[in-house]
Amino acid sequence: MTTLSRTTTLLAALVAGLAGLIFTGGAASAVTQADAAAQLSAAGITWSSSGGCTTQSNSTCTSFSGVRQATIDGAKTLKSASGCALNITGGTEVGHAGGTYSHETGYKFDFARTTCLTNWIHNTYSYQGLRGDGAPLYKAGSGNLYADEGNHWDVTFYTCGC
Repeated sequence: MTTLSRTTTLLAALVAGLAGLIFTGGAASAVTQADAAAQLSAAGITWSSSGGCTTQSNSTCTSFSGVRQATIDGAKTLKSASGCALNITGGTEVGHAGGTYSHETGYKFDFARTTCLTNWIHNTYSYQGLRGDGAPLYKAGSGNLYADEGNHWDVTFYTCGC
């Protein structure tokens, strides 16, 4: 095998590997309820719901079914960077507003409002003004958005950075 053919073979393998990563979703791929719960629990992130359940089709539950891996990683990064306790109160369950970057599509988590988290967001991120629904909006350097919805933070994780 010549050097040129070895190089061509290596490049073809690299392209095929990257294509596999891209077409399987990479960090954006959807995660099961069990896998998401295991990852979040291992990171010390808790969750709760008024219904005490995880059924995606029930609006009183907090479901992680179909959440993006990047959203989970973003929550883990937020916990690590902020040093705050995080409790997820909203995931992919029905009852949230729809859209491309929504709870339903796995881009968002709601976090219980705490003094620690609120102070960290206010002191770390850039205030963007009011969202269309009147919620104060903050933007991280990563592009992720934090909307103060009163009793919780509605967070859109475009990337796994916080």
